[in-house]
Amino acid sequence: MDLTYQWLYDTVRKRFDSEQAMESFLPQVLTAEQLQHKTDDRYLSAMTLRVFQAGMQHTVVEAKWPAFEEAFSGFQPEAMVLLDDEDIQQHMQDPRIIRHLVKLQSIPKNARFILDIRQDRGSFGAFIANWPDTDTIGLWRLLGQRGARLGGRSAAGFLRLAGKDTFFLTSHVVERLVTAGIIARTPTSQRDLQTVQNTFNALQQESGRPLCQLSSMLALSIHPAF
Repeated sequence: MDLTYQWLYDTVRKRFDSEQAMESFLPQVLTAEQLQHKTDDRYLSAMTLRVFQAGMQHTVVEAKWPAFEEAFSGFQPEAMVLLDDEDIQQHMQDPRIIRHLVKLQSIPKNARFILDIRQDRGSFGAFIANWPDTDTIGLWRLLGQRGARLGGRSAAGFLRLAGKDTFFLTSHVVERLVTAGIIARTPTSQRDLQTVQNTFNALQQESGRPLCQLSSMLALSIHPAF
């Protein structure tokens, strides 16, 4: 099939009682200016939240997040980068938080990542804001390589939590792309990921919509209850 935006819109619109209901359902993203003004501690908090969400019920992690914010003093990277093994072991005794050693160890590593980007680019927020949506997979790759436990779907998950536009390769999105003949299976190679990126770029150019809305629409075109 020829996966056009008009077909996608018409298919998804039928799932809702009104256009307003559809638009209200679709996710929103922050503007470039808002991303630039978001402080580094909020990016580190989002990274850590995503790391802890991986493999766990998101609602469980979110319920404990105020305790995490308190335990880690608001995730200021300048302080978090100084956490050593003894500090991490002390946090492992804190019953208020989720005590997962390897995930806790990601906090100082990701604090260092943020501070390194700040040194190279001026601010982490500017780095995120200025990264082009047309190379989302390049940002995923960088996060996976330089961040701690931000590979795979965690890269997109972190960006969504931070408010940066990104598409998602959920099972329903992949199913729609496979059904459309764009890819043959869940993309893992850079070649297949680039093919997916090119498809999203074309849909975005047609529609002017954020990538996250397009991926939601692709999922809805397969699964009405998404």
